Amino acid sequence: MLFSGTKVSDLSKTSIVMIVVGLLIVGSGSYLFAEIADEVLEQEKFAVDAAASNIVSAVEASWLSHTMGWVTEAGSVTVITILSIILFICLLFVIPFSKWVAIYFAISMIGISLLTKGLKVAFGRERPDLLEQYDGTGFSFPSGHTTGSTVFYGFLIYLILISPLTKSAKWLINGLLFVIILSISLSRVYLSVHYFTDILGGLALGFSWLLICIAALEIMLWRGRRKNLT
Repeated sequence: MLFSGTKVSDLSKTSIVMIVVGLLIVGSGSYLFAEIADEVLEQEKFAVDAAASNIVSAVEASWLSHTMGWVTEAGSVTVITILSIILFICLLFVIPFSKWVAIYFAISMIGISLLTKGLKVAFGRERPDLLEQYDGTGFSFPSGHTTGSTVFYGFLIYLILISPLTKSAKWLINGLLFVIILSISLSRVYLSVHYFTDILGGLALGFSWLLICIAALEIMLWRGRRKNLT
């Protein structure tokens, strides 16, 4: 795992950098979410939402709409749920990781689902358009497709990172997974079922929750290894 040492002095430079970067992401993500959420509660209009809408209008095309319809499905509740169940089973019985990885993966997915649903109800922000075809129903902030995709595909990035794959393979696969997260998120704006600030809030919440879960998992595994060596 990332925290491979038995004491702080044993941590590699990579682990230390990732801890610092993770803390910065959680801190900045939480701040960004809080700032947007405060404006949403006051029902303020965002210039960035209007700008994003103008960009979508300028690039709108039938082939792009069709493509975005397929892309957004990769972040739908049905697809993410099915993929999560498959990954959970693989982590428990197939992939040679600690069973705690599977447990924390389940915690991360269930947790982000509950957080997203609770926050949607709490903020009660109406969508730009209600389009059931693209799961554009219910409240808008934060984007559920964005939060779910960020945590699921983000956890895959973590698994690839701690896998024995070569560095070049890790960069390639994780780069693709990151593009998938961004593509799903932006597809929600293109399809006019979310505001751009819904996406920013979803990314901030998703990455923050993901890193908190991964940090908790890594610390627990680190303490477990330390205990076994004493």
